[in-house]
Amino acid sequence: MSPPPGLPGLEQRFSRLLVVPGRGADAGADRGWHVLDSGPALEDAGVPILGTILAVHGNPTWSYLWRTVVARSVDRTTVTGAWRVIAVDQLEMGFSQRTGIHRTLAQRVADLGALTDSLRLEGPVVTLGHDWGGVISLGWAIDHPDLLAGVMLLNTAVHHPEGVPIPAPLRLAGARGMLAASTVQTTAFLDTTLALASPRLGDEVRAAYRAPYRGAARRGGIGGFVADIPVDARHESFAELERIAAGTARLGVPALMLWGPRDPIFSDRYLDDLIERMPHADVHRFEGAGHLVAEDRPVADALFAWLDERLVRVPSPAPTTTAAASPDTFDPIWRGLEERADDDGTAVIDMSARGADEPLRVSWRRLNDRVRAIGAGLHAMGVKRGDRVSLLVPPGPTLSAIVYACLRIGAVVVVADAGLGVKGLTRAVRGAWPDVVIGEVPGLTAARALGWPGLRISVARLPRASAAALGVATCLADVAALGARAELPDAPGPSDPAAILFTSGSTGPAKGVAYTHGQLAALRDTLAAHFGVTGDTGLVTGFAPFALLGPALGTRSATPDMDVSAPRTLSASAVAAAVRASDARMVFLSPAAVLNVVATSAALTPADREALDRVSAFLSTGAPVGAGLLERIGALMPNASAHTPYGMTECLLVADVTLEDIRDAAAAPDRGVLVGGPIGDNRVLISALDADGRATGEPGVEPGVLGEVLVSAPHLKDHYDRLWLTDRAAERETPDAAAGAGGDGRWHRTGDIGHLDAAGRLWIEGRLPHVLVTADGPLAPVGPEQDIERADAVRRAAVVGVGPQGLRQAVAVVETTPPASRPGLADPAVTAAVRQATQTPIVAVLAVPALPTDIRHNSKIDRTRLSAWAERVLAGETTGAP
Repeated sequence: MSPPPGLPGLEQRFSRLLVVPGRGADAGADRGWHVLDSGPALEDAGVPILGTILAVHGNPTWSYLWRTVVARSVDRTTVTGAWRVIAVDQLEMGFSQRTGIHRTLAQRVADLGALTDSLRLEGPVVTLGHDWGGVISLGWAIDHPDLLAGVMLLNTAVHHPEGVPIPAPLRLAGARGMLAASTVQTTAFLDTTLALASPRLGDEVRAAYRAPYRGAARRGGIGGFVADIPVDARHESFAELERIAAGTARLGVPALMLWGPRDPIFSDRYLDDLIERMPHADVHRFEGAGHLVAEDRPVADALFAWLDERLVRVPSPAPTTTAAASPDTFDPIWRGLEERADDDGTAVIDMSARGADEPLRVSWRRLNDRVRAIGAGLHAMGVKRGDRVSLLVPPGPTLSAIVYACLRIGAVVVVADAGLGVKGLTRAVRGAWPDVVIGEVPGLTAARALGWPGLRISVARLPRASAAALGVATCLADVAALGARAELPDAPGPSDPAAILFTSGSTGPAKGVAYTHGQLAALRDTLAAHFGVTGDTGLVTGFAPFALLGPALGTRSATPDMDVSAPRTLSASAVAAAVRASDARMVFLSPAAVLNVVATSAALTPADREALDRVSAFLSTGAPVGAGLLERIGALMPNASAHTPYGMTECLLVADVTLEDIRDAAAAPDRGVLVGGPIGDNRVLISALDADGRATGEPGVEPGVLGEVLVSAPHLKDHYDRLWLTDRAAERETPDAAAGAGGDGRWHRTGDIGHLDAAGRLWIEGRLPHVLVTADGPLAPVGPEQDIERADAVRRAAVVGVGPQGLRQAVAVVETTPPASRPGLADPAVTAAVRQATQTPIVAVLAVPALPTDIRHNSKIDRTRLSAWAERVLAGETTGAP
């Protein structure tokens, strides 16, 4: 039986019917198979075949799931050839034969082997599977090592943890009395599966998935698949699943996993298990996608891109030297702490200790002892090198001790700060899938309520009832007590994974940025060398990413009394108190924190001002800081050299500029925000924008060229966590990548746009997605925003585009002084002042009480959101806030 004509996206020329001799329980019988096969079309076109993708669907789909992959195999022919795709309909499923035989997992693996034997399939073969088709394809892969070249998986599982119930939808479908009703007698199971697509499948596509399952007689295989789920060791398919799980761990071929994390059946729990079995695999989680990830996202593009990169192209030779990771020069990040292990001087100060007359002070000796005890205790509990530990603890002595304890034993620290909000934090924690979560009660409460993974450890000892309610296994004191009787393991090396730091989420869902120990050590060394940090410097930091570097630098540190998840809660008085308590000479704040420090400076006492007078260096990073704001904060710390380093979570220090540099450049300013020249061994290149606003130019250092900023540094991130496609898009090859880069030959596309001046200094002009492609070419937003902000009536401005791409027109959205009472068109006087302030044609001026910003920094304007809002306002569709 063949699929009916007219199914959307399915070309009839790929459909084949085959007769295959049965195997196993089917021995002696011939079985009819339906497959989609691009091979004949490639042969007719005379295209060499590079290999075969063997695609296996799950339950209750059929080969239609792979229609775009089959079609793309013909569309993507190159001079070297193309990949043949064979997408099967498993027996009892799709348009293959209904035999009436109950098919176990072992039988289905044997069925697939019988089919490929009948086709006389030759290698190289790359398997592709989804749902239970993933397990079956892996079974075939294990049984055919001579043909196998790689494995590709979409949401699937090869192991289910003992004692954990199977997912609720499968429990319900398989319940006594429900199995036949939900899977065979009705289309409930099929309909529920199709409803998991996001966005919703079109009516014609849903009808295509239903086409082979019209009538109960055609749906027996759906019920048979559910009945064959091995829920425990007594099940007939349990042994085969165990065989496949064990064999998967021995597969050394290239592997790719593409995942929809919103899957209620195959959650990230199963992805984590597969990664443990195949740690070499490339992984990409499509945030927002679910069980039918092949329908939700452009999976075919990703599959063929991966095949090109891993199995077709000859890989470039690995760099021979890496400044950040040479074992001969590696000085671990905890070395500064160990060197002061016998020092009773202050290491870390907690300014937020409630109810205390004086801030909490922890000595170097006490901190080092605590680090060793917690590290040894975690190791004794079974936390091993590479295990992930998520920390839900605010900056302070406790967090410092936990972080350095984890680093010392080789556990990977997962840091996603509360500034991401509950939704963003949940997405981050689940995406990283930690083995252990250490937190205070608010974080543990969220972990329990929102189903975050990981063994839970509380910072404080909790009453037994509270610990049980929160699912807490133990407390930090008990971990340390265990560690007092245990030994530390061997220390990790420079190439071992060390930390996953999450981005702010200001340009999309927060991404996990993975660092090795060598890269963290290089960051410490870059910071210490450039800013001259010594043991006597002292550091006050209200910027979460740098709050933990004090012990690494061997200098005392203090975090001001503030809500670190909301930087604009920091007051000038709190900064002065932290400086006074720590006798710090360096202050590090985020731009949003600086805004409020300046705004609250009137409350400073003479003692506060005296303390701030002793500060010799002030740093603000996280977003470009304008000269006016630096001038105002500089007035509060008159003896400090004011710096605004440029960086991002992927490379925390790239360039640096001082207030003096900005003043010098003011005589003939360029467009954008001056962020200075590269620090140390760092490098910066510009890839010019083309007429369509894309960064396609050859990276270079020519002055005045507007383009995307590329950076290289010894402390550049290792990779994005479980985001292979994002990693691929963020990397850029350059002619001197191996020889001239600042780190190991890798370059990172920052997504920022700007230019270099004649002195090699970098000017930032916005973000690549915010470029307005007008009839006159690409327009960067920051320059005209700076012009507009010089108008007396304007506090802050954003320039965004409306209209079709290529014909975008500029709209100014402004915060006014005094603030607008409601969002909408600005009054005529403000409009006139804005247009007079800039030479950029402005088609409309809109006023808002406050511009929308990112969650973490409270400073990066969300221009994408503003652009969509401006379109609606000018179309008369809304009068609400952006």
